[in-house]
This record gives sequence, structure tokens and C-alpha cells, in this order.
Amino acid sequence: MKPSLLLTLDSMRFANTGLHTFGHSLGREILRQGDAALAVNAYTYPSQLGFLGAAAGYVRHRKFHRWFFPLRARFDVVHFTDQYCRFGPARVGGKTVMTVHDLNQLYEQPAGSRKLERHMRRMQVKIAGADRVVAISHFVAADVVRHFPAARDKISVIYNGTDHSCAPAGHRPAVVPDGAFLFALGMVCAKKNFHVLVPLLRGNDRTLVIAGIVKEEYRQVILAAAAACGVSERVVITGPVSQHDKDWYYAHCEAFVFPSLAEGFGLPVIEAMHHGKPVFLSALTSLPEIGGTAAYYFDSFEPAAMARVLERGLAHFADGGAARVRSHAAQFTWAKAGAAYLDLYRSCLGEA
Repeated sequence: MKPSLLLTLDSMRFANTGLHTFGHSLGREILRQGDAALAVNAYTYPSQLGFLGAAAGYVRHRKFHRWFFPLRARFDVVHFTDQYCRFGPARVGGKTVMTVHDLNQLYEQPAGSRKLERHMRRMQVKIAGADRVVAISHFVAADVVRHFPAARDKISVIYNGTDHSCAPAGHRPAVVPDGAFLFALGMVCAKKNFHVLVPLLRGNDRTLVIAGIVKEEYRQVILAAAAACGVSERVVITGPVSQHDKDWYYAHCEAFVFPSLAEGFGLPVIEAMHHGKPVFLSALTSLPEIGGTAAYYFDSFEPAAMARVLERGLAHFADGGAARVRSHAAQFTWAKAGAAYLDLYRSCLGEA
């Protein structure tokens, strides 16, 4: 009888997020590589039941699982694929692996705030209860060990992969900019820092296209910046877009711009590179690690400094840049990530 594995994928409830992409891509890869050796099961909301096909088993999310998980003894290994699952390692009897995607609250919440303290207490319990902890970047691993030293001897780093896809021939999104445009992708919220991109439109005819789930309060911040710069007609906030639309924007943009203040990995960075596009990032948290020498970095958010980085980067990229970024992006695959997680599961089963 094959050992049983449970992947907690309840964060896939929310499409157009990094956690949805992670769960969807890793779940399929684990099943593809591990089906012969493991009985793979997915813990999901009803809307995701069956997404791995008939070869996988499914456990439906229930509200009471926060206090009681009746299948505690059923699984040999439980992989909490993010730190947000309704139940934690204490609720199961098998070996446990937990992937930590970030400790971004450290950068978003005021030091000493009640919200931050509650979050860190919950993380402390989960990390202490997990047999193995995985960070999606060395930056995140360092954050975890700094704040939870007990994780030092059980933490490892497994990079995310990326799915390289292209829009079908002839596809066009509902919003097609006139002329050259900069593209930004992610939840439209303060952490993403998109408003600092607006001054890059001054003195040229570029459009800025921002796609992602919108927090209305922050949308107004961006629109106010556009009005102050006199470029309101050239700032487009699309809201969530389809995969085909996203691929079209990657393929046709002049550059991908991502001045985020806090990232555990930054999947759009590698997605844009797969399309052979210049990528301009903040120099904060994990982004220099993921973008490497293939990306260009805003070391200041002062408008003139950002404009210099953009123009110099575009000029440099014109000389072989597309090949460089595609080569860099090719290092990050779900096949590698899946194989690394399967090795970790086997190690846990060996200990058991």
C-alpha cells in the first residue's frame, strides 16, 4: 500500500493570487512525479474539488477543521503548502512539512502592533509543530530563522517554479494600450507600491497598465498620483485578468515594472523574463535574490532616479537582454520544485 500524502491547497480558493498559482502548479507536479509512489490527496474548498483529476483523492474544507480534523491519523505526510491553512501541524498525526512563503507582516505592520504580535504567535506555534519547514527563498529562510530560531535545523529552501505560457494567436485583451506601455501585475495594494511608477510617464507617451485584484483605497492613491503628474489618461488599472490576457501584456509590454516593498519570491518577475522582457524591481526583500543580475533595480523611489534606471536599463537590455533573461528564468521550474518536495517527503517517511 502506498504511503498517503495530503497537500493543503485551500488557499487556491482565491484566483489571481500567487498562492493559487503555487498550489495549482505544485499540486499537478507532485501528482505527475509522485503518483507511482504516493497516494496523493488534496485539501480544498468545494470549487477546487477534482482539479487534479481522478488520480488524486480529495478532502473538503470544513469550518470546524480549525478545532478538530477528523482525518488526523489517515495521512503519513501532510504538506501545509502555505502558512495559512485552517488547521496546523498539531491537528494531524503524520509527519508534517510546512512551506512559508513570507513573513511580510514584519514589513507591513508597525513593530509591536497587536496584529503583528498575534500573527507571529500563530506562526511560532505552526513552525514549532512542523517536522520540516520550507522557505521559498533564502531571504524568507533568514527571516524565519531570525524570528524563530528553533527552525534552524529543520529549514530548507525550495524555489518556486514558473509556468511559461503564451496567449493564443490573435488574442487581445479588452484593454489594449495605444503605443508603448509599462506593465505591472499584482494585488493593487499599498505593499506593491505601484503609485511610484506613475512619474515614469512624464515626458513621454508611455501608458502604465496595472493588472490584479484591486483594493479600492489604494486605487485612489494611484489615481491621485496620476492626476498630480498630469497623466491620468495613461494610467490603466484593469482589475484581475485572465491567463491569456496576462500573457499578452507580458509579451507586448516595453518593460515589466515591480517596485514591491515586500515579496517572499515574486512569481511575476520570472514570468515576465520567460517572455524575454526587461524587468525593473525594487531592491527590497527577496527580489534581488530572484531577479539576480538579469534584472534592473530601483535603489530609490525618487522619480528622477527611477527614470534614470528605466532609461539606462532599456538601453542596456537592447544588447542581448532577451536571451539573458530567458536563460535566467529557465532555472526556475516546477519540475525541480516538485522533485525537491518529493525528496523531502521521502526523507520524512524514512524518519517515520
